[in-house]
Amino acid sequence: MEKQRLYALDVFRGFTIIAMLTVNYPGNWSYVFAPLLHKDWHGVTPTDLIYPFFLFIVGVSIYFAYSTRLSAGTIATDIYKKIFIRTAKIFGLGIFLNLYPEFNFSEVRIAGVLQRIALVFLFCSVLFINTTWKTQLKVGIGLLIGYCIIMMWIPTPGFDKPMLEPGMNLAAWVDSKFLPGKMWQGTWDPEGILSTFPAFVNTIAGMLVGKLIGHSTLETEKLLKIVAYGFVACVIGVIWHYYFPVNKQIWSSSYVMITSGLSTMVLSICLYLFDLKKQRKWTFASAVFGNNAIAAYFLAGILSPVFYGLAVGGKSLNTHFFDGLTNLGLKSEIVSLMYALMYVGIIFVPIYILYKKKIFIKL
Repeated sequence: MEKQRLYALDVFRGFTIIAMLTVNYPGNWSYVFAPLLHKDWHGVTPTDLIYPFFLFIVGVSIYFAYSTRLSAGTIATDIYKKIFIRTAKIFGLGIFLNLYPEFNFSEVRIAGVLQRIALVFLFCSVLFINTTWKTQLKVGIGLLIGYCIIMMWIPTPGFDKPMLEPGMNLAAWVDSKFLPGKMWQGTWDPEGILSTFPAFVNTIAGMLVGKLIGHSTLETEKLLKIVAYGFVACVIGVIWHYYFPVNKQIWSSSYVMITSGLSTMVLSICLYLFDLKKQRKWTFASAVFGNNAIAAYFLAGILSPVFYGLAVGGKSLNTHFFDGLTNLGLKSEIVSLMYALMYVGIIFVPIYILYKKKIFIKL
């Protein structure tokens, strides 16, 4: 089976990383446009779509990577070895970023974005290798329904009923009891233990959509069918929201359905525009980022103490930038966004050099 490289997948992945860096590195956290912030609790903003989009892309990539290798007769033990090594590398990078730059091991945060990506990749890769798409679908449905039952029917210890409030829900309780190290919210973590299980389903959805795309020639009819599946998933998520509200912090089942549906539709549109119709104008930067996505994310974390912590003339670089332009009369939120985009541009330079040299860091 010939390995298929989808340009749209690189663009989608790259756009997701660009969006992630833009919302993670504003010029001033006190002045950020509302759509570039996470929802405090129930509900969703455009920013809340970024992380599940990336997990979905991981699933699509799993399908194309391992279906090709299995069809080529690659020995399963060789695949497992690479999966475990890649999982360890991504998880290790996440721990490194959480320690960097102070390296205070007593305050290390075990959970995190890269750590969850690593765990999701491990679970879904092993699931893909050992099961059919029908079993994967059943596992995904089971995880979402099971998580909904656990969160909505089981009382949080210390309370006489199930709770969904911040820090008082069952996912937060599990983190407080079993998650080692420092937690993002003090006593619980949005990338915690229990909420990682529904996150698996975003990647399972990507695997299933990869199966629908297949290795055959792309056709408009096929993509319309995939869009329809995505729309149905969104509708289910909206209906589910009225029982188990959409919530990124606890990664609710309705949130998974809506974000998986939107991911499916966005990827289908990208496939139609960029692979079927070859409309690739203005997509180059996204494609570059998409070929070294994890490297870009890691590099942004490594350089951030320079651009946000290094004092020059008594102020950090972002403060100089922010104060200078706001004193000229520019709106604070615009200046904050300008700095974020400038930082993305700085990260683009080494990523572009890697791209030109055809160096693609596959952890």
